[in-house]
Amino acid sequence: MLPGHKLIGLGALLAVAVSGAALAQTPPGDNPMASGHMQEMMREHQGMMGSHGRSTTPTFPGQDAFRAIQEIVQILDADPKTDWSKVNLEALRQHLIDMNEVTLHAEAAPKQIDGGLEIAVTGSGRTLVAIQRMIPSWVQMANGHDGWSAKVEPLPNGELMTVTATDPKEVQHIRGLGFIGLVASGSWHQMHHLAMAKGEFDHQHLTHQH
Repeated sequence: MLPGHKLIGLGALLAVAVSGAALAQTPPGDNPMASGHMQEMMREHQGMMGSHGRSTTPTFPGQDAFRAIQEIVQILDADPKTDWSKVNLEALRQHLIDMNEVTLHAEAAPKQIDGGLEIAVTGSGRTLVAIQRMIPSWVQMANGHDGWSAKVEPLPNGELMTVTATDPKEVQHIRGLGFIGLVASGSWHQMHHLAMAKGEFDHQHLTHQH
């Protein structure tokens, strides 16, 4: 048996087809209401199709980083307290590039240690720059989260991040998350982006000097 919404759509199409056949057999002069009736039926059919989840207005801008920035712009526009003299959306754009580099191109070599994980996060070129900016920043925010102890040390080609806990369940949690799960953990990322766009946070201050 067809679902209800498909039956409605099929019924509407059959009705349009039958009306079309009747019009083809009736001279236009003999049925002056036919044209208006057909237009009304088409409008009703379009309305039914739209009511089943189809939108006539595009909502996705086509690129995730663009959408993230668009959302921040909407928040800033809606806040009458926004100080536009301090807004720095380019800093947010560069951070989103960093996120892309670290997520997709960084090498992460985890090693189990007592109480958690030690992870060498390495790369070159633009990826290395992103690692040097993102990992110290993440460690600063993650330290203390869920009872974690997070620290970072510079490497010639990256950063050595260490995350440990005293609770055995959290130790397993840390090891199960691994590098990308750890970096994606926490609810501070979105507010961090907003603070960056407002000019209240600068990754450069947390970058190691190699």
